[in-house]
Amino acid sequence: MRYRKIKTIKNSPKNEPRTTKRKWLTAIKVFFIIILSTIILAVFAGGAIFVYYAKDAPKLDLSQLESAPSSQYFDASGNVVATMGAENRTLVETDNIPILLVNAVTSIEDHRFFSTRGIDPVRIAGSFLHNLKGDSLNGGSTLDMQLIKLGMFSTSKSDQNLKVKVQEAWLALQLDQKWTKEQIFTAYVNKVNMANGYYGMGTAAKAYYGKSLTELSIAQIALLAGMPQAPSTYNPYTNPSAAQYRRDLVINAMYKYGKITDAQKKEALATPIKSGLQTLTQSVSIPAFADNFLKQAKAQADKLAKVDTATAGVKVYTTLDPNAQQNLYNIVNTDQYVTYPDKNFQVASTLVNVQTGAVVAQIGMRNVPDNTTFGSNYAVQTDRDWGSAMKPLVDYGPAFENGIYTSTSDTVVDGPSSYPDGTPLSNWDNTYLGTLTVKQALDYSRNIPAVKTLIKVGLTDSNNFLQKVGINLSPMVYANAISSHTSNASGGASSVSMASAYAAFANSGVYTKPFYVTKVVFPDGHELDYKPEKTQAMKPSTAYIITNMLKGVVQLPVSVSVGGNAALPGLTALAGKTGTSNYTTEQRNEIDKKIGNVTGMVSPDENFVGYTPQYSMAVWTGYKNMMTPVYGQGIMCATSVFRSMMQVLYPNPSSVADWTAPDTVTDNGSSVSVNNTGSTSNNTTNGQ
Repeated sequence: MRYRKIKTIKNSPKNEPRTTKRKWLTAIKVFFIIILSTIILAVFAGGAIFVYYAKDAPKLDLSQLESAPSSQYFDASGNVVATMGAENRTLVETDNIPILLVNAVTSIEDHRFFSTRGIDPVRIAGSFLHNLKGDSLNGGSTLDMQLIKLGMFSTSKSDQNLKVKVQEAWLALQLDQKWTKEQIFTAYVNKVNMANGYYGMGTAAKAYYGKSLTELSIAQIALLAGMPQAPSTYNPYTNPSAAQYRRDLVINAMYKYGKITDAQKKEALATPIKSGLQTLTQSVSIPAFADNFLKQAKAQADKLAKVDTATAGVKVYTTLDPNAQQNLYNIVNTDQYVTYPDKNFQVASTLVNVQTGAVVAQIGMRNVPDNTTFGSNYAVQTDRDWGSAMKPLVDYGPAFENGIYTSTSDTVVDGPSSYPDGTPLSNWDNTYLGTLTVKQALDYSRNIPAVKTLIKVGLTDSNNFLQKVGINLSPMVYANAISSHTSNASGGASSVSMASAYAAFANSGVYTKPFYVTKVVFPDGHELDYKPEKTQAMKPSTAYIITNMLKGVVQLPVSVSVGGNAALPGLTALAGKTGTSNYTTEQRNEIDKKIGNVTGMVSPDENFVGYTPQYSMAVWTGYKNMMTPVYGQGIMCATSVFRSMMQVLYPNPSSVADWTAPDTVTDNGSSVSVNNTGSTSNNTTNGQ
């Protein structure tokens, strides 16, 4: 029996590499299959995540990406006196952005900006992998996405997550379909936070270097381009070392991408970080000296424009005379001009241009901290009493207007009398002077003749006269002959209403409703002009006669009338009236217990309203708590403030031309009489 020989085949050295190769190929195939599967799964997962988060993204709002400039408020000469708004921002147009800034920003933030379509998948993927272990997602954002973040999200840590990053990317894709790259870049440059309260690189260029963007060096451009990533950290004023580090990163990035030469890089890197930096100034400017005025100007501008002008990026042109305003502020807030009783003594004053009716200066309080914005403004409040300053408006003006008196030499008896209800009348000094001309009665500020005059005029005609000069005391009572108190919560008198009412006496009877704003100009260029409301409130003869009578007040010696303290030597074209309010008997007894029995006047309010052919000025003085009395030298403060202001306004007082008598009156020097009753026109006119 024969057996077949079975051969054992052994691997030869020639077969070993082939087997190993097959094993490696199989492993590589498996690896790539796993990788591909992972990528496919990641793509699907990423797509699902993208869709999941993107579906809840807010609607793209282009208006939120656009920046409004700071609102600017101009004085009467067209100079910026204040900026307002949450952010101080001056916009730059695309044509005013230098290519150097474009290169700097794109080099450090998004060097493929002009070749991508809103997102950069390579950067986003790299950023995602880099941040997998963290709880936030940073980096990877294109300029489009950064603009979306600035306008529609925030830079806070709570918005640094995958959901927000996806939504930013989704909105950036949409944005790239709506705007050109130039529009996107311009919006970014104007939107970014540049530290110290400044927004936009154009604003920062002016604030930090006093130049436009086109005038900056490479080093300066690089500093600005690097700041938006962390404005506070890279603030050159507070963190110069960190600012230099970031600036140098920008410079090196510009060199890396071929935007500057090696020589330019070396020169820029060698530039000191503080080279060219100006002294840092306050970013949002509402100057303390004009705070009260600007508060009222803003209120009028808001009403005219029907928007909040502080945040609307508008230009508001006001009637402010900055020199007059600064001088009034200095007079009220220093002891250089007037000696005030104490630091709590208050002053409120308004200066009006007689011809235009415009408010040119206003102060609402004394000793207000400089950091106060839109503080209390006593100048427009109507809850204090103007006392005898009401007599020309309530009594004598209506009397001449309605023919009750026709001459300043007409007489009235200053003697024992009473109100129509039987309440006894008295003068401030509890004496009687007998028969007086109406001019003397007003000059000496006698209460009894004033009340008698109002009784002759009647409350209705007196109220009509007041309404025409912008003062509302309805419902009037006979006590208004010597007081501005009223039961009407919206009535009363203030320094601005008194200055404007008296301005009608100075301007031939023409009354102009006081105003602070001439026009508002919107960012798109359209403007709203304010048309001053003018009326012929009284006959020119009435205005001239009252002025003639009130000139006598400031010509009296101080021993006879406090009004004499308002006189400015050489200024003959000056008229005015004091106003002192009174305490009730009960209040005076309480005051006497506090300060003792004081001789002379003791008053809660001491006022003066005076005018020239150019200006009308009302001054209120007193304390916030009316039970703190004005007495002693404090009685002189109102007239002292007025005189001090006239000294500033009229350095050469003798050159001021006096009022000219209208044809309807005869002025023989000793008295002024009406020789033609004339007529009062009630037509409203506009314009200055």
